[in-house]
Amino acid sequence: MAVDLDGSYKPSDQEAFMSDRQREYFRRKLIAWKEEILQESRETLATLQSENANHPDLADRASSETDRAIELRARDRQRKLIAKIDAALTRLEEGTYGYCEETGEPISLKRLDARPIATLSVEAQERHERRERVYRDD
Repeated sequence: MAVDLDGSYKPSDQEAFMSDRQREYFRRKLIAWKEEILQESRETLATLQSENANHPDLADRASSETDRAIELRARDRQRKLIAKIDAALTRLEEGTYGYCEETGEPISLKRLDARPIATLSVEAQERHERRERVYRDD
């Protein structure tokens, strides 16, 4: 079913949670985010391939290698982010998107708008982080 959204649409608490319009809004937001990451990856790959210059100066070579390592680490983080975006898109298809995995309660629209891959409500996320801190400090 096609849902018509204009560019100014923002999900609101005044409408039913995860209505067709809200699901379409988040679907588009996730797809656009994924496309942006993939485009950046293609640009990085092109840059890394063209930057295969031979640096006669050891300092230049070391700097270039450090930059390359940082860039590759960032790309790896983005690869993991794409997997989370794909998982969010799957949850949208399944009808579980927007609900906390721990409590089953709706995740606030503000949180989803800021972090569309969120799987926990703010309260559940805080509990999770507190538990991590306790176990890490032991």
